Amino acid sequence: MNRARRLARDAAEAAEVRAYETHPDVVALRIERVRRQVDWMCWSGIVLGLAFTMTNVQGFAAAGAAVWSLPWLAAWVLDPTVSLVLLAILRAEQVTARYQVETGPWVRRAKWFTLAATYVMNTWASFAAGSVSAIVLHSVPPLVVFVAAEAITDLRDKLTLAVAAAHREAVHVKAPVHEPVQAGRKRFAGYLDVARAAWSPGVEVTPAWVRRVTECSRGLSSRLARALAAEVAR
Repeated sequence: MNRARRLARDAAEAAEVRAYETHPDVVALRIERVRRQVDWMCWSGIVLGLAFTMTNVQGFAAAGAAVWSLPWLAAWVLDPTVSLVLLAILRAEQVTARYQVETGPWVRRAKWFTLAATYVMNTWASFAAGSVSAIVLHSVPPLVVFVAAEAITDLRDKLTLAVAAAHREAVHVKAPVHEPVQAGRKRFAGYLDVARAAWSPGVEVTPAWVRRVTECSRGLSSRLARALAAEVAR
């Protein structure tokens, strides 16, 4: 096989592979995988951040109550109350952002209020004590949760736009997506005619022999060998 034919074969294979790689369904599947990874990592960070603030919020609500007393036990309910509302909002935005449905202003207000409440209750004792290191320590987790809560919504929206952009690009491509497959079928018939003409009684039809006489690709040679072997058997 000379260099020009090898390049032509490689170009045909590359065109067929690219047609499938840029297909909107394939692109959407890859983006969905990325979306799941992004959701998992962001949710993990948010849950861990809220779990870190739980003890500080409980201490703020208990206000020095005796351990295992009723006020001390009730103080443990405060942080889950705020966190569950926040998680419910984020879970709903996970769906609305995917389908690019805008939520009302009260949704964002509720999200910011729960985040602000968590921050204030988590850092109140540190500000009262005037400890800069404690303020920084107890400010980082709530701020990370706040930033992640805002970023994850925007990321979901942009991932949805990426799927739509891939679909628009595929629609505006001059050659249809399935054209390489149709061209492959045409090449298959042509290669089969060449192999059929080169075959003679006593010749074993193998993919290697098909490649040698037709100069087709490795993947196509197996199909050609099976088709020609079936004809020879008949």
